[in-house]
Amino acid sequence: MATDTGEEVASSAQSSGAIASNKALEQFLILAKNVKGLAAVEMVKQVLTHPHIYVFAELLEMPNIKELQLNPETESYYRLLCLFAYGKCSDYNLQTMPPLTDAMKNKLRHLTIVSLATQSKVIPYKVLLSELGITNLRELEDLIIEVIYLNIIKGKMDQENGWIEINSTISRDIRAEDLDSIVNVLSNWCSNCDNVLANIELQIRQANAIKNDHIKNKQDLENQINNIKKSLKTSTQEMEDIDTCNSGTPPPGQRDVMSHLEKIKRNVARSGKGGSGTRQSNMGTKAFWQK
Repeated sequence: MATDTGEEVASSAQSSGAIASNKALEQFLILAKNVKGLAAVEMVKQVLTHPHIYVFAELLEMPNIKELQLNPETESYYRLLCLFAYGKCSDYNLQTMPPLTDAMKNKLRHLTIVSLATQSKVIPYKVLLSELGITNLRELEDLIIEVIYLNIIKGKMDQENGWIEINSTISRDIRAEDLDSIVNVLSNWCSNCDNVLANIELQIRQANAIKNDHIKNKQDLENQINNIKKSLKTSTQEMEDIDTCNSGTPPPGQRDVMSHLEKIKRNVARSGKGGSGTRQSNMGTKAFWQK
C-alpha cells in the first residue's frame, strides 16, 4: 500500500514538473520572437539555468535563435544550446563553447544521466563518475539523490553494489538523424510483439485441443462405465433366473400354472377316494343280509 502511494505521489510530482516546464518554455518561445543578437544570447543563458526547463528543440527552431549560428560572436551559444538539447557532459568542448556556470554544469549532468539511462537501466557508479566528470563519491551520491528528488529519474540507489537502477526518466530532445534508429527500434518491438502474440494464440489453440480431448475422453469413459453397469445388471438378472430354476422354484408365471394343476390333482384324488368307500359300504351290507 505504501509503495503504491509513493509511486502515485512521485507520478503526480513528475506531472506537475512537466506542466511547470511547459509553461516556462512557452514564455521563452514568445520572448524569442522579439529578441536578436546579444539579447537572444542572454535569453539562452536564462533558459539553460532555468530549474524547470530540460527540453530545447523548439527553441532551436525559432528563427531568431537560428541566426545565432551565423554570427561568430554568438555562434558558441547556439552550439551550447544544441549541447543541452542533444549532448552529454563528455561532448562539452571549452574551445568552441562558452564557460559553464555551476547551474549549467549541474543541469548538464542531470541530462547526461537521462541519456545514460536510455542505454542501460543499471548504471554503475564508475560509469557515472567518468561521464559526469566527478571524482568524489559523496558528490556523486548527492547528485543521484537530487535527480531522484526532482523526478528527473525514477529509480533507486544501490550503495552496496555501487550502481543506480533506473525505472523511468524524463524525455530529452531527439535529433532528426536519430529518427530512423527510433523507427527501427519500434519496428523491432512491434515485430517481437507480433511473434509473442502468435505464440500465445498457438498455445491457446493447443490448450483448447487438449481440453477438447480431455472432455471427449471423459465422455467416452462415462459411456464405457454406463455400458458396463448395464451389462452387469443384465448378467445379474440372468444369474438370478438361473438360480431360481436350479432351486426348483419356478418363476412367478409358472408358479400360478403349477398351483392350478395341484388343485386339479387334489380334486381328482378326493373324487377317487369317495367312490371306493361307497362300493365297500355296499359290499358290506350285502354280506350282512346274506347271513
